This record gives sequence, C-alpha cells and structure tokens, in this order.
Amino acid sequence: MLHLNKGASAALIVGLLSSTAAFADQRVLNYYADYDAIPLAAMEALIADFEAANPDIDVVLQNFDHEGYKTAIRNFLTTDAPDLANWYAGNRMAPFVESGQFMDVSDVWADNGLNESLGSALASMTIDGKQWGIPYTYYQWGIYYNKDAYAAVGAEVPTTWDEFVANCEKFAAAGIDCLTTGTSALWPGAGIFDYLDLRTNGYEYHMDLTSGKIAWTDEGVRNTFAEWAKVQPYITANHAAIDWQDAAALLVQGKAANYVMGNFAVGVFKQGGMTNDNLGFMPFPTINPDVARAEEAPTDTIHIPSGATNVEDAKTFLAFIASADAQTKLNAAIGQLPINSGSTVAADDPFISAGFELLSTTPGGIAQFFDRDAPAEMAKIGMEGFQEFMVLPENLDAILERLEAARQRIYN
Repeated sequence: MLHLNKGASAALIVGLLSSTAAFADQRVLNYYADYDAIPLAAMEALIADFEAANPDIDVVLQNFDHEGYKTAIRNFLTTDAPDLANWYAGNRMAPFVESGQFMDVSDVWADNGLNESLGSALASMTIDGKQWGIPYTYYQWGIYYNKDAYAAVGAEVPTTWDEFVANCEKFAAAGIDCLTTGTSALWPGAGIFDYLDLRTNGYEYHMDLTSGKIAWTDEGVRNTFAEWAKVQPYITANHAAIDWQDAAALLVQGKAANYVMGNFAVGVFKQGGMTNDNLGFMPFPTINPDVARAEEAPTDTIHIPSGATNVEDAKTFLAFIASADAQTKLNAAIGQLPINSGSTVAADDPFISAGFELLSTTPGGIAQFFDRDAPAEMAKIGMEGFQEFMVLPENLDAILERLEAARQRIYN
C-alpha cells in the first residue's frame, strides 16, 4: 500500500483538481469524413495545427471509405449528427440543405470576408442567398493538348470555339483525332457536355438544367448539341469501347491532339512519357462571348450538421479551414487547388498554376460535374445519351425526348 505524507497528499489533490478542471474545459469536435490515405494524412496535419492554435478544442476525426460514407451520412445526419461532416458543393448539398440537415454558416462567411477570398466557389455554396458550408479543395477541368501535334499541323492554340473547330480540319487531314475521349465508363463524355452547355448558355442555365427546371427539348439544349455536332466527326471513333486511360494514351502518342479532362490526368499523361515541354493546357474555348466564363471544378466541402452539439467551435474550425494558409498547406500535400484566392500554389507546376489562375478568376461560377450536379438516375440516363450522340448524332431527337421523359419522371 502506498502511503503519502500530508504535504504530498495535498499536492496530489491540487494536481488532480487542476487536471480535472483542464479536462472539463477541453471541448470536443466530432468530425466525420471520407478521405483516402494521402488527403487523410494532410487533414490530420492540419487538425494538429488547429489544435495547437486552439488547445482547449480536441478534434476527433472518424474516417469512412467513400462508398460507405454515402450511406452513412444519410443515417448519422438524422440519428447521431457529428459537429462537422464532409460533403460536396452545388446540387449535391442541396438535399441536405432543403431537409434542414445542414446548418446555415453565412455568418462564418461574413465574419471572415469569405465572399471575396472564396468568391470563385460562392455560387456553388449558396442556396436561398445563404452559405451552407466551407469549400476547401477543387481541381480544374479544361483541355489538355499535345503541343507536338499542334506543331505538326501548324495549328495555333485556340481561344474561341470557331478556331478550335477550324483546327480540327487540319488535324483530320494529318490523320490525328482532333478530340479524344473514352466513354466506356460514360462520365468523360459528361465533361464535354458540361463545357459546351456552360459556354453556350451559361452557369445558371446549366444548373437549372441539371436541377430539372429546364426541359431537355429546350432550344438552349439543342444549341449545345449543335455546337457538339461541329466536332463530332473529329472525335476518336471507338471512344465508346475504351476507357479514359486508353484515350490518354492516344494523346501521349500524338494520335490525338486534345482531351477534355480533369487535372488528375496529368499524372497519367506524364507516366506515358509526356513532359511540360509537349503537354499543354487551355481553358475550354469561348462559344458565346456574351456568356460569362464558368468552369468545371468538383469541389469538396465541410459542413456543420443541424444536429451538431458544439456549433461555435465548429464555426471556428470552418474559419480555420477557409484561411489562405490552411488551404495552401492542405492542397500542396494532396496535389490539388486551394479555393482561397490568397493561397499560393507550386510555381514549378504549370498545370496547378494554370488551374489556380483559371478558377480563382472565373466570373461565371463553378459547376461540379454532371454526375454531381444532377441526381444519380438522371446523370446515368444523361451520360448514356451523350455517348449515343457522339456515336449516332442523327439520334438527337430521340435522345432528347428520352432525357425529357426521364426529367419529368425523376424530378416530379
């Protein structure tokens, strides 16, 4: 048995009381997320920085796999809400906003000047004039091109769609696919559609279309497909039978000149042998000069569930994640783009630098990608229609009628 003298006992009691008081003052933030290994490590490092700056707050991160999280979030927002939860911008967050399960955090935006510093993502985070979370990372889409293929036919990098289409004739004459893609998994074709619609009709029209507010037989949609028809003969003929990596190989080999794709593909291009000397990036060209330039950039976000128990500390964490320094550090670790316009990116990576400039200055808004902006069932039917159009453009009327019938059924 351990015996303590009176002085030691008093010291122990004081120590126990002090530690108990400290424990009582410690506040916990429960954070649910779905990170892969590299982003998980990056976020854990950022959480350590936050806890160092806020020693009375303990962030407990529970990480799920992606597919499991999609199911889990629908359950825990209803039954056992954490203080923070990962999700996505745009229409993907709308159901949780409309059901009252995500909290309005407009005060975090207002108090920290985020309408300006996170301005490129403001539209995608706003519903009914309010902001419902914090965007912390995205990556650009655009057109990656083979500089050697351009040089071989004497083509200039286009800034308008008419210039792009004119170049296609030069590439075709040289036996080079003007535009490549692989749609065996459907989604790459959606990237082409999104940009054509954004450049033809603009961000608000595109978002209304994916929200079910506009008929697929509308003149604006037909105008989008009319622009697509101009390049349809110049797209890799067997795209429906190949995946996106197969199409990337065609660009690497100089058998194709252009590829509408996200920045994640740069690693695949370089693994195939391309370098910064022969791989280029351009924004999708202007179609309608009266339409403000909008971009495609899937955006990851953090929200406060309406059932959160530690709201004020959760808002403190959101403000931290929104900051330029936090977003610089996180995105440098994961190889993506910070949304805060005051952040910095690696100057020696031309694609990251180009993407940051592109997205930080877009005046027209940020779309999330067709299969995030539209409900899952509509997205699948739509992407099947896009693929069919690229193979059989003469089927356009039947495709649009099928999509319109789906819209009336799915959204109603």
